[in-house]
Amino acid sequence: MSLVDRVAEFIARHGMFRAGQRAGVAVSGGSDSVFLLHALRELASRWNLELSVVHIEHGIRGGASLEDAEFVAKLAASFGLAFHLHAANVPAENDNLEQAARRVRAAFYQELLASGKVDRIATGHTRSDQAETVLYRVLRGSGLAGLAGILPVTQEGCVRPLLALTRGEIQDWLRERGLEWREDETNQDRSYARNRLRHEILPLLAESFNPRLEEALANLATLAQDEEDYWDREIDRWQPEAGLQAPLVVPVSQLTGAPPAVARRLIRRLIRAAKGDLRQIEFAHVERILQMARSREGHDRVQLPSLDIFRSFEWIRFAPLRPGAAPVERDFSLALAAPGSVELPRETSRITLQVLEKTEAVEPYATVVNELDWERLRTLDGTAPGLELRNWRPGDQYRRVGQSTEQRIKLLFQEARVPLWDRRNWPIITYNGVILWTRRFGAAADFAAGPTTRMVLRVDESGSGSSHQSGAC
Repeated sequence: MSLVDRVAEFIARHGMFRAGQRAGVAVSGGSDSVFLLHALRELASRWNLELSVVHIEHGIRGGASLEDAEFVAKLAASFGLAFHLHAANVPAENDNLEQAARRVRAAFYQELLASGKVDRIATGHTRSDQAETVLYRVLRGSGLAGLAGILPVTQEGCVRPLLALTRGEIQDWLRERGLEWREDETNQDRSYARNRLRHEILPLLAESFNPRLEEALANLATLAQDEEDYWDREIDRWQPEAGLQAPLVVPVSQLTGAPPAVARRLIRRLIRAAKGDLRQIEFAHVERILQMARSREGHDRVQLPSLDIFRSFEWIRFAPLRPGAAPVERDFSLALAAPGSVELPRETSRITLQVLEKTEAVEPYATVVNELDWERLRTLDGTAPGLELRNWRPGDQYRRVGQSTEQRIKLLFQEARVPLWDRRNWPIITYNGVILWTRRFGAAADFAAGPTTRMVLRVDESGSGSSHQSGAC
C-alpha cells in the first residue's frame, strides 16, 4: 500500500472528513506538512474537499521565518489554493517560546474554524511525533490519559492524517519525487528538551533496548486513546461533561465516594471544564486534589497553572485564574422598595419583598422566619426609605429568632458550614444600618413577625442562589 493510500485509510478509519467540507491544511514548509498538502490534494476528490493552505509566521527566526512564509505562499499558489497567513510576534509575549507559539497557532486555528472559512484544520503530526510526545510525557510524570498522546481528531476540529507514517518514510517519498521542503534550524537546537529527546534519547533507547521503539510508543498511544474513549463514556455516568461551566462547585463526596480510577478522571474532567484544557496538568496535580478531597481539613487550597482549586467544608470549587484581570468589587449596597424586587450582583438570585396581610400562624418554635413585622417598622412608607440589600461584611452580627444574644454572622457561617466563596456575596437586608434579615438565617428577632402581627413584609429568594445550596456545578 502506498503512503498516500495509507493516509486515506487512516482518514477513513477515524472519520476525519465529511463530504464537501473545507479543509485548511497547516503547512509550515517542513517535510511533514509539505507531504500532507500533496497527499490531501491527491485525495481531495474522494471526500469532495475544498482545500486551503494555512501558515503562521511566528516572528521567531527573522529572515528565515519570512522565507518559510514565502515558500508556502508559492506552494499554495502553484496548486491554486487559498492562502491564510497569520503573522505573529511570539517573542514579544515574554513566555516560553514553545508554549507561546502553541497558543498562537491554536488561537488562529480557532479563528478560522469559528469564522467558517474552514471546517477542519489538518496538521502534519506523524507517528514519529507521537512517539516523542508519549515518551516526553512519561518523563514529565504524566498520568495514563497523557499516554494517549496526539489525538487523531480533536473536539476543536483539528485532524492529524499522518499519525500512521514516520518522518523517515515521508522524507523518502518527497526525495523520490524531487520535491523540496524547508528545514527549520531550531529543530537541531539541543537547548530545547524536545530536540534532545528526538536526537539523543530516543535513538539511544532504540539502539539499546528496542529498534522498534517508535512503533511501540505509538501503539501505546493508540491503546491509551481507546481506554480514554471508554472512560469518557463511563465518567458521564458520574459527571456529564455537557453544561459544565466555570467556576465549578462539586461536593467532596463526589470524589471520595468514587473508586480512585474514576475520581482521577473526574478531576481531570473538572479541570478541563474550568481551565479550558489540560496543558501543564500533571499526575502530581491530580493526586494533590484527590488528597485534598480525602483530607479532614475544613478548608484547603491548591493552585495549578491557570487554575485555583479551593475546598471549603463539603465542597470543592474549580475556578480559572485570570492574570492581570481587574479585581471584582467586593461590596455592594442596593436600595430596596417594598413591595419590590432586585437581582443579586454576581448571582442569578432575585430578592423579592411583598407586603401582605398575615394569614398563617407563626410556628412558635420556628428559628428561621422570613417574614418581618411590617407595623413594627414604623418609619417605613410605600417606598421604604432606608431599606437596603447588601452583602455580608466582617463584623456583622445580629440576634436571630430563638436566640437571647447577638451572634456574629461569621460564626453562623461556620456552624452552617457555608463555603468561604459563598460568604462574600451573602445577602443581608438592613434598615438604616440595622440588620433585619439574612439568607438562610432569617429575620432578626426584634423585627420578626409574631403571633399578633397583622401585616408582614415577606422576603423571598428565587433563582439558583449560592453554589452550595443548589448542589450543582
